[in-house]
Amino acid sequence: MASVAPPVFKPFTLTLIQLGSIGSDKAANLQHAREMIVKAAKDNSDKKPQIVVLPECFNSPYGFVHFPAYAENIGYTAGKEYDIQASVSESVKMLSSAAKELGIWLIGGRSIPERDAETNNIYNTCTVYSPTGALVASHRKVHLFDIDIPGKITFKESETLTGGTTTNYFDTEFARIGLGLCYDVRFPELAMIAARRGCHAIVYPGAFNLTTGPLHWELLQRARANDNQVFFSMCSPARDMTAGYHSWGHSMVVDPYARILAEADENETILHVDIDPEPFHEVRAGIPITKQRRFDVYPDVSA
Repeated sequence: MASVAPPVFKPFTLTLIQLGSIGSDKAANLQHAREMIVKAAKDNSDKKPQIVVLPECFNSPYGFVHFPAYAENIGYTAGKEYDIQASVSESVKMLSSAAKELGIWLIGGRSIPERDAETNNIYNTCTVYSPTGALVASHRKVHLFDIDIPGKITFKESETLTGGTTTNYFDTEFARIGLGLCYDVRFPELAMIAARRGCHAIVYPGAFNLTTGPLHWELLQRARANDNQVFFSMCSPARDMTAGYHSWGHSMVVDPYARILAEADENETILHVDIDPEPFHEVRAGIPITKQRRFDVYPDVSA
C-alpha cells in the first residue's frame, strides 16, 4: 500500500519518443537515444515536457537471444540513494546525465536487460530519473512474454529472462505515475493496484508486434484507462522491417474516459501530449466507480 499521500495532480506535458534505428551496436543505440531525448526536450515550441519516455528495447535489439549479451548490472534498491558515479551501467549513466542536463523526468523504457549481480538472473527493467539525474524508481517486467500463435509468432522471454516481483510507481511534483512493461498490460491487476495506490497516470513502455498490435494495442490501453479512470500510455519502438522483431509502433496516450489523446504511426517520431487533470476528476465524480467497489463480494487486489 502507498504509505504517503500522492501529490496534488497538476497539468503537465508527457512526451513519448517512438525510437527507431535500434541495431546491434549498443554505443550507437545509446547515442541515438540521447540525441532523441535532447530533441524531445527542446523541439516543443510551446512548452518544455515534464516527463519524457523511451520505448521498450532502446539499447539493444528485441529478442530473448540478445538479452544476455546486452545485460548490465544496475544494483538499484528501492528507497535507497543510488550512486550514479559508481554505477557500472553505461545506460544508467547516459539516462541520468540526460535527465539532469535537460531538467526532465525521464522514463528509460526497457532501458536495460538487467543482470542481478547476486543471482545472475536477467530482468527486463525500466528505470526512472528525476530532473536532478537521480535514479528514483525501477520496474522489472512482472509478466514475461511467452506466446505461441501458430503460423504467426512464437516468442519466449522466459528462456533468458526472470519475472519481477514488485509493483512500482514514482512521485513527481505534479502527479503520481505508475509503471509497467509491455506484456504487463494484459494483466489488469497491475494497473488496478497502481490506481488504488493513488496513481494519476500509468506508463508502460512496450513493443507489440504486427500480430498482437492490430488486435490489442489500442484495446488494452483504453481498457486499462477506463477500468481505473486514469491516464494511460504506452511507448513503442518504431517499426523496422529489417529487424528480427517487427514492432507495431503507434505509441499512444489515453485519457480517463478512454479517449485517445494522441497516437503515432509506425515511424520514428516524438509525441507531445498535454495532460489536464480535469477529465480525471470529472469522470470520477460523474461515474464514481472508485467509491462503488464491493470488496465484501470480491477481494481488493491492492490490499
